[in-house]
Amino acid sequence: MLKTNAIALLGGSVAAAAKALGVTYQAVDKWDDVLPPRIADRVVAAAARMKLTPEEYGQLIAPPADTGAGELNEAEAG
Repeated sequence: MLKTNAIALLGGSVAAAAKALGVTYQAVDKWDDVLPPRIADRVVAAAARMKLTPEEYGQLIAPPADTGAGELNEAEAG
């Protein structure tokens, strides 16, 4: 992924990209022209989060409902 494409995807400016990723302006400004896979992956993830409504994002990051899978029933408890 190219640095210019990543910045465009995350808001069109270095400041917007930094904010979307939770890093400093200087961190984004120092990126090479071709991003390494670890940074490209972060860009894609941040872009995906930006496309979700707050409710959709909350549902994705919410812990799963407790199903009691870790509890012993009376027969197992002995």
